Amino acid sequence: MNIPSTPRSVSFEPSTHDRLRIAMVVPPYFDVPPVAYGGVEAVVADLVDALVGRGHEVTLLGAGRPGTAARFVPVWDHIQADRLGEVFPEVMHALKIRRAVERLVAHEGVDLVHDHTFAGPLNAPFYRDLGLPTVVTVHGPVGGEEYEYYSELGRDVSLVAISDRQRALAPDLNWAGRVHNALRVDDWPLEKDKSGYALFLGRFTEDKAPHLALRAAHAAGIPLVLAGKCKEPPEKAYFDRAVRPLLTERDHVFGMADSVAKKKLLSQAQCLLFPVQWEEPFGMVMIEAMVCGTPVVALRGGAVPEVIVDGVTGRICDDPAELPAAIDEVRHYDPVACREHVARDFGADTLGRGYEHVYRRVLRSRRSRAGRSATSVVTVSAQIGVVPAPATAVSAQLGASTPPAGAAAAKAVRPAQLGTRSPRGPLTAAGDTA
Repeated sequence: MNIPSTPRSVSFEPSTHDRLRIAMVVPPYFDVPPVAYGGVEAVVADLVDALVGRGHEVTLLGAGRPGTAARFVPVWDHIQADRLGEVFPEVMHALKIRRAVERLVAHEGVDLVHDHTFAGPLNAPFYRDLGLPTVVTVHGPVGGEEYEYYSELGRDVSLVAISDRQRALAPDLNWAGRVHNALRVDDWPLEKDKSGYALFLGRFTEDKAPHLALRAAHAAGIPLVLAGKCKEPPEKAYFDRAVRPLLTERDHVFGMADSVAKKKLLSQAQCLLFPVQWEEPFGMVMIEAMVCGTPVVALRGGAVPEVIVDGVTGRICDDPAELPAAIDEVRHYDPVACREHVARDFGADTLGRGYEHVYRRVLRSRRSRAGRSATSVVTVSAQIGVVPAPATAVSAQLGASTPPAGAAAAKAVRPAQLGTRSPRGPLTAAGDTA
């Protein structure tokens, strides 16, 4: 079922190129944009609005309610938030999306699929048979088992990194480019007068290390507000073991913050604490804090040096012992400089332009490979003296009868269903002959 979206206001620089038709695939767990938790969904919401604003035709495939400028096609009756982490909804979502894309190609035409899920890229060979390239944004880590997964996908998918550091950790994967995450600056408040608390905002895990945030805040003599996701058993176990024993009466466990509460918490905080203990692929909350005029105090890890301007929009520390002094220092940083940094380097239109560049590169590469393949076939045929026979001659040789009118009509329709040139857009679904 197609549901017309109730779009947020869209104002982006229009593209100077022809329109693309994009099937955008998101996980089934949260609305787009999310009501509360949902970093991937927040990025995708801004991306599709940017792409639509640049003149492209985007169909968003997922679950929940419509909320972007894209046309929305739900493949579930409701979001699957209560089943996050289970295998069945992840795999079933991939199957539902496959059928939805097949229908979209048959009835309207698609130029490419852009997938933001984990299991979804397994559909890439199917999309290839439909003449569609698959672009996959890697929102998570690229080490260990994840590396094996993306490596085995091979050239069936074109991967997009969300930071230079993420790409550098697995340089041999089939990367098509790097596009930093971004946001719509005007959707976030700028607050110059800060309250007297530090903020931790994220999942309660060892990797995110709110226990280090507590120790740093206590050493700096400032209360800490902790807001974020603590729903799954490992998160609850970590909280009880490492966080609860450190809490004082000055600290406040806020719980999960919806979009309104999150903006208020971020804009009023003296600083955001980001003491990551892993190779953070990006760290969306850092740009969310800075766009509100709130500096970030972080430990060096993953993409942190790509996001923070050390000494201007935050401090990057190499040891947890350095965090308390950094908390005191950033009180004097300019909130406007923090916001301007995000507007310049992480605004939503940079997201739209970046992915548009990736899409066209992937489509050009596909056309180039198709051309080389066709040339090879012609060359080999000439070398061995093969002359292609007319279809009628082949049918006669095989004793095939002339197909009935209905079958001929079906065959005539099929190429259009698989994305040949259509008046709806300038490119074929395959992107190979436009």
